Amino acid sequence: MRRTQPENVGVPVICIGNAVAGGAGKTPVAMSVADRLLMHGAKPHFLSRGYGGTTTETTLVDPSRHSASDVGDEPLLLARHAPTWVAQNRVAVARAAVSAGAEILVLDDGFQNPSVDKDLSIVVADAARGFGNGRCLPAGPLRERVASGMARADLVLAIGDATAQETFARIWGAAIPAIPLVRGRIEPLATGMTWTDLPVFAFAGIGDPDKFFAALAELGARLEAAVPLADHQPLTPALMTRLAAQARGARAQLVTTEKDAARLPPAFRGLVLTLPVRLRIADTAPLEGALSALGFTRP
Repeated sequence: MRRTQPENVGVPVICIGNAVAGGAGKTPVAMSVADRLLMHGAKPHFLSRGYGGTTTETTLVDPSRHSASDVGDEPLLLARHAPTWVAQNRVAVARAAVSAGAEILVLDDGFQNPSVDKDLSIVVADAARGFGNGRCLPAGPLRERVASGMARADLVLAIGDATAQETFARIWGAAIPAIPLVRGRIEPLATGMTWTDLPVFAFAGIGDPDKFFAALAELGARLEAAVPLADHQPLTPALMTRLAAQARGARAQLVTTEKDAARLPPAFRGLVLTLPVRLRIADTAPLEGALSALGFTRP
């Protein structure tokens, strides 16, 4: 970071990052930010590394022809909301997006990458886990020290229930005194699906599978099995054949997350239900104020 001079790519850049290794809810936050920008009349584009995919060249994601093995599962989700690009070189992909008409860029991750100049950095934190024991890898979960990360952050978005939020504010509030602390929660999207008493065989390869299983239970589903997988674990035909057989034996419906569903082999997509989730922010004023400062206001 000390040796790199960040590149200005000509349009505002919003970075959705975190301070710890592992999932914190960045992708739902990125989708929510892009949706707000669209409501403001802006043309956002997502930039992603495409973690889990094999593509290394600058690529505009096309869900009709790209798979998760090509571009990663998260870019396929993001592409449902706005044009999404994947590449290893963030400066090159940013310039490609701008040339294609992007008015503002949303980085899904990249808080610790200094190559692109950022206009708004949002640090996402799991309110229940916070910043762990406050130590950097490998002694703790931090990618960098809290103080150095918060010195570059413009807003912290803690995700969790009321109890977790209070705990996060009590333990870590003093570490982020100069920037807004926004509270949010990841909630199931209302689709009209009735989950009450539905026997389900749930599986999830996300940062914290237990949150997904708990969400199903809160909706009233009857969990016959809950299988945690590694984050971004490939859902091979052999694995899915085994899970499908176990679900049939339990007389239960296979259910997974949106991110996992993006990795399903085509033959299994019709057999698995998906529980979509979205971010709900308690007080949107700090975020709306930050977008307004970038020149994006609601019509």
